[in-house]
Amino acid sequence: MTGQNVRWGILATGGMAATFTADLVDLPDAEVVAVASRSQESAKAFAERFGIPRAYGDWESLARDEDVDVVYVATPHVAHRAAAGLCLEAGRNVLCEKPFTLNLREAEELVALARQHGRFLMEAMWMYCHPVVRRLKTLVDDGAIGEVRSVHADFGLAGPFPPSHRLRDPALGGGALLDLGVYPVSFAHLLLGEPSEITARAALSEEGVDLQTGALLSWESGALASVHCSIVGGTATSASITGSEGRIDIPNGFFSPERFVLHRTGRDPEEFAGDPADGPRDSLQHEATEVMRALRAGEKESPLVPLDGTLAVMRTLDTIRDGIGVHYPGEAR
Repeated sequence: MTGQNVRWGILATGGMAATFTADLVDLPDAEVVAVASRSQESAKAFAERFGIPRAYGDWESLARDEDVDVVYVATPHVAHRAAAGLCLEAGRNVLCEKPFTLNLREAEELVALARQHGRFLMEAMWMYCHPVVRRLKTLVDDGAIGEVRSVHADFGLAGPFPPSHRLRDPALGGGALLDLGVYPVSFAHLLLGEPSEITARAALSEEGVDLQTGALLSWESGALASVHCSIVGGTATSASITGSEGRIDIPNGFFSPERFVLHRTGRDPEEFAGDPADGPRDSLQHEATEVMRALRAGEKESPLVPLDGTLAVMRTLDTIRDGIGVHYPGEAR
């Protein structure tokens, strides 16, 4: 990097890319210098929308742009391996949207590439960087509720989504699990680490993707986690963590919460709310700020979203998919 600003490239021009870029341009030490799409017209329109100086009609040009410090990959997840891999091989640092890849094998390949080329790589699991979630994690780690016994988290959208929608398209890695289930699974991992046993059930669409999935994760300590995701029913997106000495409830939006409530035996409930100075609850700036902090420090991965943790989540997602019988066309495992 040169100077204080971190220079970003945006790879893809869809809704997720627009949401991230809109948050990014408000950061005083971030500079969006280039955008790439498979269509020059799409890249140019995106660049004009956000005032980005360079627009590329191919991914390779962005990957080779040495004025870019880090690339944000926001393609559909079936293309994460190809897009992020291209950037890493060209010497770019990468922030890659979740789910990190289609499966564990692809994730391992990206991590190996990052380590081979000495580049920074992080999954865009913004939940792990959220200030309220970080406060919750600190309380749990400090023993506020004792030993964690159980975790519950759910994420469902009401839909309905037609068969033509990307969430129903096997060719795009469709289904509830990878798009939505990655959040409750990652939440359980954040608190308990990688489970030792996994059982799962799902309702599948005619196309062969999961419309809703429930899984029970278990640990050798005796802890359990129940996770649920759906594209056929809107859920409360709530979460709870029960420990030997108390409980924490997140009433809604557990992946970007406004608040949570700590219950401890013999004490009044304590509410912990986000600081207004941290910005909107759904801001993606926190993960961008963590990437820039790590780059300035010369770190190759973030301690908030470590690569081994990302691989563990992908391993769990693969095991759940094996259990419910969801496999994608041409997928190499």
